[in-house]
Amino acid sequence: MSVTLNKDAFEHAKDLISKGQTRKDERDDWSEHAPTADQENEYLEKHGWQEYSQWYLGVDDELGEETKGRYKFPYGDFRRVHRCGVISAESRAAQQDYDDIKNAIVELHKLLDGVHA
Repeated sequence: MSVTLNKDAFEHAKDLISKGQTRKDERDDWSEHAPTADQENEYLEKHGWQEYSQWYLGVDDELGEETKGRYKFPYGDFRRVHRCGVISAESRAAQQDYDDIKNAIVELHKLLDGVHA
């Protein structure tokens, strides 16, 4: 499996944060705030794969472009960036040694928390 940073999703997340389209929830809220399979399917039906992919910071290029399994590390609910989603993605990326993804997520986390480098 070759998972790399989805640069379009990273830029999309930064744009949403700059516009204040965020939810500054707590670390453990992601299990309740993450989109369900039904919500993912509904979003896909309305918006297509290109827009769907912008909500996932990792891409497994060994899987087909029009498969949900291709997209990893979700960070929001298709409307807002969730702090809990960013924290969850950050932890999983670090555990799996995806340094490019982890570094991008660390930047998003700092932006959400108002930390400037």
